[in-house]
Amino acid sequence: MAALLLLLNGCGSADKIVLQEVSEKVYTVEPTANISIHNRDGAILVYGSDVNELRVQSLKRAYSKERLNQIAIDVSTQPGAVSITAKFPARPKWALRDSSGTVDFTIVVPATASIAALDLNAGEVFLDSMRGPKVHARLGDGRIFARNCFTNLNLAMNRGTLTLTYDWWLQEKFSARVNVAQGNAWVFLPTEAAFHLLAHAMHGKIANDFNDLPLPARSSARGMTIDQIVNGGGSATINLRVEKGDIKIAEANP
Repeated sequence: MAALLLLLNGCGSADKIVLQEVSEKVYTVEPTANISIHNRDGAILVYGSDVNELRVQSLKRAYSKERLNQIAIDVSTQPGAVSITAKFPARPKWALRDSSGTVDFTIVVPATASIAALDLNAGEVFLDSMRGPKVHARLGDGRIFARNCFTNLNLAMNRGTLTLTYDWWLQEKFSARVNVAQGNAWVFLPTEAAFHLLAHAMHGKIANDFNDLPLPARSSARGMTIDQIVNGGGSATINLRVEKGDIKIAEANP
């Protein structure tokens, strides 16, 4: 399916028109496939499902048809592995701003698959219901939102806001490792969540809603730190690190 739409750019002048092109393709993949996703500017939204197929929808945006045609969506499949890449034209060297375009990916994968690498320079990353061995995601600037991902999460961001949320809790072995260079990290967990909490804010504060922690957060010249067992610890680990910014661990019931 492919469609070409013309829209007025609400952020620019009235005569500035944005071209959009939507495409969608479906591939049969193994439930334990290793998937890598690479994009420059835009969004990457990943949803875990119970179907052994990969559904890739891409929305390309640019200010000219020439630029739009220069953005390529490459999906490479082989046994046990899939690579999804948005290829952009070279950035203009002397332009006041880059108009080479953006790509928004909406990708449905088997929930038991691994996201071996997810890379985005600027924009939004959304991860939902992943249950495979691992998910590794890196974002330059923007927002990361991960929801109900009972997997070994490794999320890194240069600047922006990162939100990690669990609507319910599974007594399984998994981990969530978060690194934010500049920005805030928010974690929402149900009351019954049992985990080992490690949190460090180098230049910022940590707020924690859980009341069963035996020791408060410690402050020192190296920042604020928590190393605690919550509700007996279980087999899960939540590890948060923010260089410049705050951390909030919130007790939130579904």
